[in-house]
Amino acid sequence: MTDTVLFDEINTDCGRVIGRATLNSPRSLNALSLEMIQALDARVAAWQARDEVVAIWLEGAGGKAFSAGGDVVALYRSTVKHAGQAGNPEAEQYFAEEYRLDYRLHTSRTPVICWADGVVMGGGMGLMQGSQFRLVTPRSRLAMPEITIGLFPDVGASWFLNRLPGRTGLFLGLTGVHLNARDALDLGLADRFMDADPEQVLQALAAGRYEDDGDANRALLYGRLRELSAAPTGLEAPVSAHRDTIEQLCDGATVDEVVARILDHKQCDGWLDKARKTLAAGCPQTLHLVWQQLHRARHLSLAEVFRMEWCVAVQCCLHPDFREGVRALLIDKDGSPRFRHRSVDEVSADYIDGFFRCPADVHPLADLG
Repeated sequence: MTDTVLFDEINTDCGRVIGRATLNSPRSLNALSLEMIQALDARVAAWQARDEVVAIWLEGAGGKAFSAGGDVVALYRSTVKHAGQAGNPEAEQYFAEEYRLDYRLHTSRTPVICWADGVVMGGGMGLMQGSQFRLVTPRSRLAMPEITIGLFPDVGASWFLNRLPGRTGLFLGLTGVHLNARDALDLGLADRFMDADPEQVLQALAAGRYEDDGDANRALLYGRLRELSAAPTGLEAPVSAHRDTIEQLCDGATVDEVVARILDHKQCDGWLDKARKTLAAGCPQTLHLVWQQLHRARHLSLAEVFRMEWCVAVQCCLHPDFREGVRALLIDKDGSPRFRHRSVDEVSADYIDGFFRCPADVHPLADLG
């Protein structure tokens, strides 16, 4: 059986090591299975414990994606298996281990470099945003598209969407719009634009003269990546170009008001029209979850964010909309999900509050932070 994550080590000219992890499930656009998450977490932890490892490099195989997200098909199967039951142990384990890996990356003292080429969505965004050096390319396409399947922007999105300029994070969560490299850089979701072969970048990093000083090594990596980076010329920045409109549309006191503003905004603008149509076809439950997660997480620590998101993610797997959204998109592929609520104003506050109640007596991420 092919390894779903490939690991190797690149020796630097000064006798140090760069650890490389390659997501190796190209047929699924490197969607993160539980096996991949467990393998990554174990190897990253091992590299972090070794002083000679000066950096960890993450990339995806296949040339089309870094990672298109989590293994929602496996999660769908778990919801079918446990339909009507009080718990879903497979979902509980999956999200706990995925978020633990994301937290490990966010808090890593060993610099993590993410080569975010191609599709980067959902769980892939979790890995990317946990990295200290986020490298985008002309082919990068970033998104948190959970509105389509009745989930919610997770993997730390309550943290990183809240840190985007103005109300942009709310708009991204409600509409699932795609970002190119230039928008990602403008919004602070990426650090450097690379128009080079990743092997050339790795070779340049391997030529560095690293020391025992972690801060000095981090500065050396930053300097090398800055020298290798380019300007994202030729790429439009639709999010940046629509910032004023996004602020106006998302300036509402309730999610119902914001959604109504977006749906009523029918201008001759292809980009905004696509965002509006995605929201209109999306899950009303998710619209409320996005609004609530961003408001509730505003003053939470990173560890508290992941604990909150675990509760919501598991609850999503105990409610019908996630199963229905995945069925319509990836199982039957009819594109016609029958969500529980027909519109955002049908969803009650009490119903949404239930998603933020912990479904376990002992939280599996209680030790974070």
